Amino acid sequence: MVLSLLIAVIVIALIFEYINGFHDSANAIATVVSTKVLTARQAILYAGVLNVVGAFMGTHVASTIGQGIIDTGSVTQGVILCALLAAIIWNLITWYYGIPSSSSHALIGGLIGAALSKAGYQVVHFEGVTKKVLLPMVTSPLIGFAIGFACMVVILWICRRANPNSVNRYFKKLQILSAGVMALSHGSNDAQKTMGIITMALVSYHALDSFVVPAWVILSCAVTMGLGTMAGGWRIIRTMGSKMIKLKPVHGFAAETSAAAVILTASHFGIPVSTTHIISTSIMGVGSTRGAHALKWGIVGNIVMAWVLTIPICMVIAAILYSIARLFHLLPL
Repeated sequence: MVLSLLIAVIVIALIFEYINGFHDSANAIATVVSTKVLTARQAILYAGVLNVVGAFMGTHVASTIGQGIIDTGSVTQGVILCALLAAIIWNLITWYYGIPSSSSHALIGGLIGAALSKAGYQVVHFEGVTKKVLLPMVTSPLIGFAIGFACMVVILWICRRANPNSVNRYFKKLQILSAGVMALSHGSNDAQKTMGIITMALVSYHALDSFVVPAWVILSCAVTMGLGTMAGGWRIIRTMGSKMIKLKPVHGFAAETSAAAVILTASHFGIPVSTTHIISTSIMGVGSTRGAHALKWGIVGNIVMAWVLTIPICMVIAAILYSIARLFHLLPL
């Protein structure tokens, strides 16, 4: 029973990673598709391959997820399973409505909620949650907005006397590079979260003596995310690529470059940030250089609401799932 539960956790974790791939595929390709620099098919294949490459760039974020959120001694397969199911449910709801929410925060919220339901507040590392989750949740989108705005201002100043058509032709080429770096950064941060979950499950099962991410876990998460990205999440791509603001290649380049810089820095320091939040606010920052009227504030408001609600809603969903499983003795909790 325990071994079969471990296998179930690993399978569901990979399903989450696949959903994360198509749910967050818009992070890397929405702007390059909306500006018509690449076709949707080209962009999806391009992002999928570079997501896989990015997943091999380190395991610092995986360690934060696996050891820095909740007490590892209180982790059971049941806690992990309920956390994953809660994150999957929320991801599918937001995907259906085309709202760019954070898969990362959904997973973290699920972990906290299931752990609280099992053992109470003492098992949550609130200092780690504050430093590595809540603080970056607020600051990283603001930094993305600021860098996006600054990057666009600099580009506008440099190109102030250039012919607009020439500028767009030039940035069409550059945007292929910036979209690739964005996909790479997405893989470097998001794929590691599922690596952390699977490794946590292996430690809980005593298949590992310490928290070291096995090579097969890295490979399986990388490939699964790449396949998910190639499946594409068209509803969210439309929201980020055109509904929020009309983009040209120069705007896409500025937004992707800014977001990728923030995400790669976070990955280096083991901070599990939301790639969705950062690319969204980078787009907002770039768009705000054209004036507040350029942003479609109704869409922006829906996105911000999803950001605020993701962690608490996933906490509640996971806590309910765990309570039901415990009440009906569905799992060895």
